Amino acid sequence: MMDVETGARAAAPPAPEADVKTDASAAAAPPPPPEADADAAWKAPAAMVLVQLFNTGMVLLSKAAIGGGMFVLVLLAYRGIFGAVIILPLVLLLERGKWKEMDWRAAGWIFLNALIGYAVPMSIYFYGLRDTTASYAIIFLNMIPLTTFILSLLLRMEALHIRTMAGSLKVAGVLLSVGGTMIISLYKGEILHLWNPILHLRSEEHVGVARHQLRGTFLLAGSTFMFACWYLIQSKILKVYPYKYWSSMATCLVGGFQTALAGVIVRRDVNAWKIGWDINLLTIVYSGALATAGKYSLNSWAVAKKGPSYPPMFMPLSVVFTVVLGSIFLGDDITVGSLIGTTLVIVGTYIFLWAKANELPKK
Repeated sequence: MMDVETGARAAAPPAPEADVKTDASAAAAPPPPPEADADAAWKAPAAMVLVQLFNTGMVLLSKAAIGGGMFVLVLLAYRGIFGAVIILPLVLLLERGKWKEMDWRAAGWIFLNALIGYAVPMSIYFYGLRDTTASYAIIFLNMIPLTTFILSLLLRMEALHIRTMAGSLKVAGVLLSVGGTMIISLYKGEILHLWNPILHLRSEEHVGVARHQLRGTFLLAGSTFMFACWYLIQSKILKVYPYKYWSSMATCLVGGFQTALAGVIVRRDVNAWKIGWDINLLTIVYSGALATAGKYSLNSWAVAKKGPSYPPMFMPLSVVFTVVLGSIFLGDDITVGSLIGTTLVIVGTYIFLWAKANELPKK
């Protein structure tokens, strides 16, 4: 669920009443000492760089595990359940007893939240990752805020304001990012041999990736669309059950059981569910501990210090990290087309997020 937490902050709904009260009390409190501001000045960007490294590691490990034959639904089932276990201490510490306020209506929304925000989009995302490369798949996670913006326009939940500077820059950012993605998909160019990879994928896997690039693109685009739809329903969930740690833990747990049920139906092989001391176990533990709980905690801290528009500004870094580390560790090809397309995606995403951030104070 939390793999796109930074994207959610870009399209997040208005804060519930409890958060408004917190902000009001914070405004009445005395300003923090200068040394606190100095600490936040370097800790906030460092935390956001860590978040993008966590995201990169999750994608690279998942690619290696899936490429090694791990069943996608097994990975998601174990990851969701383990992620819920990791978030449990935060629930007990910060929201103890709030489970009593979860009625059948809230439970129904959490079930829908897990289905639309975890089980379905993560399943098709990982199948798209299997058909493509890590450096290509990570781009679609970065395009979630842009897709959410487009859906908001179509559903008339947001105005474009094309005549303003912010509105024009948002449109330009979307066009650049979409154009960059199309360049990566359709144009390869010369392969740049910059270094020898540490791990070598099997040659037949590279052939399979090339053969299924189009199918993988459709799957990744579908996951991006599903995630965008998920962000648009978050305001409803916050109104029904405004406890973020409980809802996050419940969503991870329910999403894990949803993918487990789908996995049992799709593949009735007991051996597919066995986990040894290998990269599959490392992927599950890493995804639950760092790419879920760790990333969620750091994002929440950064939002409290810098505001909701701050974490998304670092999202394009995950593209750079994945391109470089995917080439070093997995042997993903770096081509002229991928460099041009990646650059356009990064520039377009930054332009869009900058325009979005500068538009927020005016609303």
